[in-house]
Amino acid sequence: MTIAVYHNPDCGTSRNVLRIIEAAGIQPVVIEYLETGWTRAQLIGLFAAADITPRQAMRTKKTPAEELGLLELSVDDDTLLAAMAEHPILVNRPIVCSARGVRLCRPSEAVLDLLDDLPMGPVYKEDGEPVIDVDGRRVA
Repeated sequence: MTIAVYHNPDCGTSRNVLRIIEAAGIQPVVIEYLETGWTRAQLIGLFAAADITPRQAMRTKKTPAEELGLLELSVDDDTLLAAMAEHPILVNRPIVCSARGVRLCRPSEAVLDLLDDLPMGPVYKEDGEPVIDVDGRRVA
């Protein structure tokens, strides 16, 4: 199974998603989008595949979203997409692409729905919260 992760290494959720994927025995393609940036077409495709809008995908914390006036509900999708292409940090992460679909994986355990097989347990988040128990079952 091939999986691509649009990743920010400074994000704990993104690191947790990578940990879960790797625990499942998969070496994902990691795209550090803050370095590579986004194109408008790429964002449109990812958001359509994930069934989310640009507003749903926009990161508002620790970004210039407020300064750019993007938090106003009157701001249209084209404006949001242009801002996201110019300021990649505005896109929430991680976005994961697999044969089973595309998803903004927040919380990190949302990635489990994109895996063919769950990782062998136990698997924990960075903060010690369990994701998969010792018997290989999801922790609710």
